[in-house]
Amino acid sequence: MTQTAQAARTAFQDDVVALLTRQHGDIRNLFDEVERATGQDRRTALRQLVRLLAVHETAEQEVVHPFARRLFEGADEVVRERLAEEEGAKETLARLDGMDPGSPEFLPTLRALRADVMHHARAEERYEFREIRRYAEPGALAPLAQAVRAAEAMAPTRPHPGVQGAPANLLTGPVAALMDRTRDAVRKAMGREG
Repeated sequence: MTQTAQAARTAFQDDVVALLTRQHGDIRNLFDEVERATGQDRRTALRQLVRLLAVHETAEQEVVHPFARRLFEGADEVVRERLAEEEGAKETLARLDGMDPGSPEFLPTLRALRADVMHHARAEERYEFREIRRYAEPGALAPLAQAVRAAEAMAPTRPHPGVQGAPANLLTGPVAALMDRTRDAVRKAMGREG
């Protein structure tokens, strides 16, 4: 990789808006993978999707939404709408996470969740991320990306409906994250990642 290409990649990764938008693409791809897969492959893809959605939304709630609220006028309403969408998605995701991927209700529930999550991602990109890019100081987006990565590293790996917003995540998130990550390790050790 040339130095110019490497610098462009680093800049892309260091921009919080680009980081989160790229994760939205990863989420979209994981929905495709879960829908196409069968058996254990579907269960594995579902676990990846559940994990990515859980850590992504937690990081947004702990880092991005509070930043947006301080940054631009009207952000409180934008964030309130995104939080309502996130709560609904958490509830559906928790239901889906406990479902047998081969059951008749699995694919319709997955498709409904996908529609909700993709609507949410488009709204974030249009109403929140665009304003963050517009109003944030140029040097603020790289540290914000680092903060998102740090929050994701400590975030729960499962949805926890009812735990929402930075204060709730900071109070209950570490315990939930420890429990989730222990559960993930046990499943992996037993060869049952699904």
